[in-house]
Amino acid sequence: MKRYIGTKIIDAEPREKNYGPQEQQGQPGYTVVYPDGYTSWSPAAAFEEAYRECDAMTFGLALEALKKGLKVRRSGWNGAGLWLTLQVPDANSKMTLPYIYMSYPLDAKNTPGARVPWLASQTDMLAEDWAIVD
Repeated sequence: MKRYIGTKIIDAEPREKNYGPQEQQGQPGYTVVYPDGYTSWSPAAAFEEAYRECDAMTFGLALEALKKGLKVRRSGWNGAGLWLTLQVPDANSKMTLPYIYMSYPLDAKNTPGARVPWLASQTDMLAEDWAIVD
């Protein structure tokens, strides 16, 4: 068999199981809602091994979120409102590869709507305080 690793961004909340085999009734777990709306229940141990909260992600998970079209940031960054986005080339672009950009909010006093290419530092790559920006 081949080995697989997965990355999903889901919504979940702790809950006790109220269905399934009798021996699992009342055990701690999570109700999981997937992006397509499918809802399931996962035992706590399996869930906690597979998922971590989106405000305590590794750099690798933040990159996966960028690839899914989401914005990310580090909670430890000094500038309020900074976030990263991934620019992917389209049919009309002269770009050949995706680029990561840091964006500043349009209402910022000192940087009205700035967008600059961004490179990760070693500290950024090893940090576990990455979060998805809503």
